[in-house]
Amino acid sequence: MPLVVFCGLPYSGKSRRAEELRGALAAEGRAVYVVDDAAVLGAEDATVYGDAAREKALRGALRAAVERRLSRHDVVILDSLNYIKGFRYELYCLARAARTPLCLVYCVRPGGVSGGPRVAGGENPSRNVSVSWRPHAEEGGRPLAAGAVVLREPQAVQSVVNGRGQEDVPKELEQEETRAPDLPALVTPEFEKSAKHVSSAFYPPELLEALMLRFEAPDSRNRWDRPLFTLMGLEEPLPLAEIRIALFENRAPPPHQSTQSQPLASGSFLHQLDQVTSQVLAGLMEAQKNAVPGDLLKLPGTTEHLRFTRPLTMAELSRLRRQFISYTKMHPNNENLPQLANVFLQYLSQSLH
Repeated sequence: MPLVVFCGLPYSGKSRRAEELRGALAAEGRAVYVVDDAAVLGAEDATVYGDAAREKALRGALRAAVERRLSRHDVVILDSLNYIKGFRYELYCLARAARTPLCLVYCVRPGGVSGGPRVAGGENPSRNVSVSWRPHAEEGGRPLAAGAVVLREPQAVQSVVNGRGQEDVPKELEQEETRAPDLPALVTPEFEKSAKHVSSAFYPPELLEALMLRFEAPDSRNRWDRPLFTLMGLEEPLPLAEIRIALFENRAPPPHQSTQSQPLASGSFLHQLDQVTSQVLAGLMEAQKNAVPGDLLKLPGTTEHLRFTRPLTMAELSRLRRQFISYTKMHPNNENLPQLANVFLQYLSQSLH
């Protein structure tokens, strides 16, 4: 089933939106799997984003958790900052390898640093925001059905990702208020039900400033950032109908040919291919000795003819033979073994004229 990637700075409402989407999909009877920072760290820790090594380990743990759960049966929601476009491309590659659709939900909350991150661009919050879709005011979410079963990533052992314990937190931060700033009143009851899922990690102002400088906003022109749904603040309703279409009706990204398994072929296929092409070249070199331009050459093992236009050297024919063998090895077909000589003759005719 599909992958939903949430993207945005802290205090932008990602966790609330993820919980709302989880509840709506779970109410439809779908198995939903949520992966977030707390799932791999054991507890939310904002200081991870202030340490490059720990943040890199966190991204690796998130990617591994998504890869373990990504399949054609479960919906996976990744609730994290995901502010690096290279990391979003890695997630796109995971979905493409699993042959499942994905979409990106970009959460933006205008405001100052004290009340949450400011949108890059100053007074106009939508100037530097890549928006490929804007929700309609009349669309809303669906409440979570009672008794809905939702899977959660088991808490991993704190290793290099959570190398610093609580005792390493500066004492001056212990005296600070350790909860996120109060978010504005919400217009849907689903937000009130999911209030307990709001991030409780405290991001110091200097860390917020650093994250804003490092943030790489999604761009719908990039294939790994589309389909892109941009939500400005918590007042706009979640586009559930459009997200359902993107997840369950769109086709999965096509996989690269280089990553696909080669078709099965018989053990003698390459031997027969080499033998047939060698016989055609030997017959062609013998037939052109007595031929004049314009003659139709009949070669052994073939039912078609080759028009003779000029004398051909063995070096030129050997180069074409190697190209034909390289292509045929990538697309083996045991059913075409009797026609290999004719196919090779057609390839020679098209390449020489």
